[in-house]
Parts: sequence; structure tokens; C-alpha cells
Amino acid sequence: MKWKTVSTAVVVTAAAGFLLTGCGSQSKSTTSSSTTSGKLAKIQVLNWSENGQDLSTLDPSLAVDVISGTMINNSQEGLYRLGKNSQATPGIATGTKVSKDKLTYTFTLRKNAKWSNGDKVTAKDFVYGWRRTVDPKTASQYAYLYSGIKNADKITNGKAKASTLGIKADGDYKLTVTLEKPIQYFKLLMGFVVFFPQNQHAVEKYGKQYGTSSSKMVYNGPFKMTGWQGTNSTWTLVKNNNYWDKQNVHLTKIKDQVVKSTTTAFNLFQSGKLDMATLSGQQVKNEKNNSKLVIRKSSRLNYLEFNQKKVKALSNTKLRQAMSLTLNRKQLVNNVLGDGSVTPKGFVTAGLAKDPTTGKDFASENEVTDSVSYDTTKAKKLWKAGLAEVGKKKLTLTLTHDDTDQMKALSEYLQGQLEKELPGLTVKSVTVPYKTRIAREVAGNFELVISAWQADFADPISDLGIMTSTNDYNFGKWTNKSFDEAIKTANSTTSTKARWAALVKAEKEIGTDQGVAPLSQNVVAQMVNPKLKGLVYNTASINYNFKEAYMAK
Repeated sequence: MKWKTVSTAVVVTAAAGFLLTGCGSQSKSTTSSSTTSGKLAKIQVLNWSENGQDLSTLDPSLAVDVISGTMINNSQEGLYRLGKNSQATPGIATGTKVSKDKLTYTFTLRKNAKWSNGDKVTAKDFVYGWRRTVDPKTASQYAYLYSGIKNADKITNGKAKASTLGIKADGDYKLTVTLEKPIQYFKLLMGFVVFFPQNQHAVEKYGKQYGTSSSKMVYNGPFKMTGWQGTNSTWTLVKNNNYWDKQNVHLTKIKDQVVKSTTTAFNLFQSGKLDMATLSGQQVKNEKNNSKLVIRKSSRLNYLEFNQKKVKALSNTKLRQAMSLTLNRKQLVNNVLGDGSVTPKGFVTAGLAKDPTTGKDFASENEVTDSVSYDTTKAKKLWKAGLAEVGKKKLTLTLTHDDTDQMKALSEYLQGQLEKELPGLTVKSVTVPYKTRIAREVAGNFELVISAWQADFADPISDLGIMTSTNDYNFGKWTNKSFDEAIKTANSTTSTKARWAALVKAEKEIGTDQGVAPLSQNVVAQMVNPKLKGLVYNTASINYNFKEAYMAK
């Protein structure tokens, strides 16, 4: 998750990495009001912060970043919600029936779900939202996840009308979805924001302004958004009294703000103005014995991406390999970042998925050592050979990166190492806000960029799938036919063994060809108010679920 319009959809047919529970009945929430009532503080207000990342949109069809996804996930709701331990818990759906051939899903919807404008949430809202998302006119960057639903690929490629998508409303509270082939983790996708329903009245009322501010949106989730005008860095989530499960929503307000400096965030936490502050580098070392320090695992990978379309020289494998080999990743994570981040083993993050046969971690089992190694002697030889192959004696490249503390530290290290070890290379640093970096990546307006991706679900395909030559999340336009074929096989085979072998091949290909240069696998180091309870955090997909969070006495 960087969370763009995809020219050719990537079909994903992975085995579900998450346990699906509570999806077939009206099961109660995991934390009931009766068990928390005696523990609640009188004032239920959470002061939250975002680490340097701006909110981009509240439109489920257009969200491409983690912050937007988090805000949408907590103010809106789909068929399921992602709960504790990555379990899919009840949302708008109260029951699900799956046909024997696993091509037809029939969802029964709850009758007490409402939008914040008073409208009922019905099956027609799902039909409308899904059709809007796959329609090429919408330019949804996550439309590729619909691949495998009947006619989705034809629609996204402009060869069929959105009205032919395999989704149908049978009255207000029955929804039928038809697939072209079994998608083993289909239910899991139903909890992802791009599959959320959309209120047609609101979309048509606000037009191009839909989702661009908190007032140009309606909500059916635990909270409503207020105070966001589209460009400001503060907003508030307010308890939604129209929400079907409002009795299990304890926070009355979540006051959120973007804080670009971790020093500022820490100071605000120390003064009691924040209940959570993200730390970096030396701060983590300083607070390692503080009981309020929480280290959260993450499936987020920072990596260096090469724009091979804009800079033809970057299509040379040797030059990419040379740049990667100048980077001492142990030094990078331990001394430069120092925030608990770990060295990457490849493009797929460690701890994301296990081999269904051996039970071993995918990333550890399939590491391409050279793709993450440090060898300046080999780097110089490859650099010299690569320059000769592209007919150049020197090269000047711009390195684009976010204006957060972590990204600044990464860029300074990269710039220093690349210029120091590779004769004739000049690197110019370009610092921009997070939203600007995303926009430049989408437009292809960069040469080198420090990018990041967080898995949308616990399976290697969630990482590897974005790097096919036709996927628009492949911002650098790296192309490798063997990689593409491997992903195609992984998405089409019904054999678990064959699928896993194809994923392994894809990981080896992107590592050997240095499609990108992995930099660091993140952890999230935070100072957290110990009175904050019930917060759900997951390493993949949407990180934070505030639905049942509360402030204890």
C-alpha cells in the first residue's frame, strides 16, 4: 500500500493470509460495552498524530496512501472490518453463502446500517461503488484488485461497460457477486476500502469535490470526519451516532494532526498534548527502557526505485546493481535510522507469509543475497561496465524523497554513498511533501525516488504483484518477461505448490535483475499513552482500527 489507474489488471488468487471469523452470522463485537463500561475514563478523547504524511482523499475509489486508507476505514465500512490479529469481523454483511464452485458469493446485509445523511446502506450502494471504482473514467489506482470478478478486466481495459460487472443487488439487503474463477482470499478483500459501498446521492451531489474535504462526504462507519478542508493538517474523527454498532464505539473524538518532525511529536507527547507520537533514530535509543515505548512490526518496505522510462541509462542492470551494492544496509538501519528498522531480505517483507509446505518465512527462504549485499569493489566494476554499455562517462541523477525525518536520513545516506563509491555519479536531492512525492511518482516525474510499499494482505502477491510491467504501481517501469510470466502463473494456477513456486521465481527475478533496491523494512516506534486500550493494529492492510479503542481510567 502506498497505497493509481492500472492499464492491465493483475489477477490475484492467493490463499488467504488472514483468518476469516464472524462472517457468517451476527456475532457480537470482540469488546462489548458491558465489559468496558467500568474501565472508561470520563473524557473519551484521543489525541493522535500522523508522522509527516498528509491526508489525500476520503474517496474510497481514489485512496492511494496509508493515511487516507486509515481515515476511510474508520469513518466508512464495507462488508467486513479488519479486526484483531487480522481477522475479518462483521461489517455491513451479517451472512455469506458461497457456491460449491466458489464462483458465486451471496451476502446478506444488515438492515440497521445508515449513512450519516440518514440514508439506509443497501446492496445498491455496493453495486454503485464497485461500478464507479472499475470505470476507467474514475481512474481508480486499486481497480486491479477487482480482477477475477466477472468482466472486471474488460471494464478496466475499456472493453465492456461498468454495468456488466459481476455484482447484483437483489432488493435492498441481498448482494450477489459472480467471479470468473475462484479467489481464495476474496472475503478478505471485502474488508479493503476500495470495495466499500458509496452513496450515489452524495457522489452526484458533490461531483468532482466528492471526498476532497470532510464536508463533501457521507459516512457509514464508527466515526465521521470533521474539520478537514482538503489541504490542512488537522482534522477530527467524531463518533457517528448513525452507526449500527455505536454502543461499542467508546471514543467521542479522535483529534488528529500531521506532525512532520518526530522531535516536535515527542515534545507534544511529553507535555500531554498527544497520546501517540512516532519516534525515529536516536529518540528510540533514548527511550528504549521507557514503558511507554511501543515497537510495532510492519510489512512496509522502503526501497530505491529507478525510473527506467525517463532515464534510459537506468534500464542497464549493471548500473542498478552497482548502486545497490554501495549500500551498507546494516549500517543504514542501525546507525542512520536507528529506530528498530531491520535489513530487508528482498522485495517481499520478512514475516509476511510462510511457505505452505515447509512453514518457513517466504522472505528468509528466498533471499537473493546479492540484491541486498554491500560490496563496493564489485559495485565499482559493475558501474564502470554499465557506463560503457550505455555510452556514458558520468551520470547526474535527482533523488526525490519525502520531507519526513526518516526519509531525509535515508536520502542523505544514499546520496553520500552513491557519490562516494561510484565515480562520475552526481546525485541531487529533492525534498518534497508526501503528497507531492506520490503525485510525482504517479506522473513518472522523477529519476530516482525513495518509495515505500506496505502489503495490503498477508501474501507475497500483495508485494510482488505491483511490479509487473503493466501495473501502474511499477512507477519506474521496470520490465522483466520472466517475472511477468511467473506472476501470471501464480494468478492462474489452482495448485498451491505451483503457485508458491511461481511466487518464489518472481522474487528471485526481481532480486537478480535489481528491479528495485530494497533499503529497509520498517518498524513503527511510538510513545503511547498507557491509558489507550482496545486499539487494533495490524502489520498489513489498514494498520489502525479505532472502533473499540478507549481511554481507560
